Amino acid sequence: MDNKIAIFENFKIRRLYDEKSKIWYFSVIDIIAVLIEQTDFKKAKSYWTTLKSRLKQEGSQLVTKCDQLKMQSADGKFYKTDAASAETIFRLIQSVPSKKAEPIKLWLAKVGYERLQEIEDPELAAQRARAIYRAKGYPENWIEKRMRGIEVRETLTNEWKNRGAKEHLEFAILTNEILQGAFDMTADDYKKFKGLKRENLRDHMDDIELILTMLGEATTTRIHRDRDSKGFPSLKNDAKDGGAVAGRTRKDIEQKTGRSVVSRKNFKKLNEIKKLKKS
Repeated sequence: MDNKIAIFENFKIRRLYDEKSKIWYFSVIDIIAVLIEQTDFKKAKSYWTTLKSRLKQEGSQLVTKCDQLKMQSADGKFYKTDAASAETIFRLIQSVPSKKAEPIKLWLAKVGYERLQEIEDPELAAQRARAIYRAKGYPENWIEKRMRGIEVRETLTNEWKNRGAKEHLEFAILTNEILQGAFDMTADDYKKFKGLKRENLRDHMDDIELILTMLGEATTTRIHRDRDSKGFPSLKNDAKDGGAVAGRTRKDIEQKTGRSVVSRKNFKKLNEIKKLKKS
């Protein structure tokens, strides 16, 4: 399953792509949130619980077509969540009176088509990512570093898969080993330091932070290959060593510049400030 977050207007919609069936599954609660224009997750969940009960009483088969799939929550952990295919979501939309119904139907159809395009030409996914970052106001030189970082990260996670690490929990532990070595902080600590909640940490790193993260991950990949490490304990030791390489570089930079590399820079806040200045 390919785990991603899609954006519809300002709403984040969790989705999973099943490579075997070639079908996207979308978080039902996230779709409901769009339809009722509710940014409060608990209220959207409550609405779905009530709707689900009503549909069952009416004898609708829609609820039975919803699968329980693990998706990442706001706390960074993965929980079983009601998810459904685009076909089921289309039928569900008819049960919710909303002016957003038709736009989201078109959006769902577009998402499915784009995925097929990206399978045939992976470069399209990178182009779309660049376009999203530009739309959010990121500078071009930062975007290029971010895209390179995505490639480095993907290379590393492929090594982890092939060498016996389990996705999600063990991937998170290995990532924390690298970040701890590089920045003396876990991913959660780092996000709290920057004042982030659900946002992607790397989307709020500056140039040097991104470069050091890439250094730690690229070094870890090289160590895995040189040592031919297999199994989680060995991979964890490699990740610790890879992070330490980036950490020594960070400390050297800090000694030369006289200030901390780790910044509180938050691109969301910076863009809000830019908008205020323009107005």
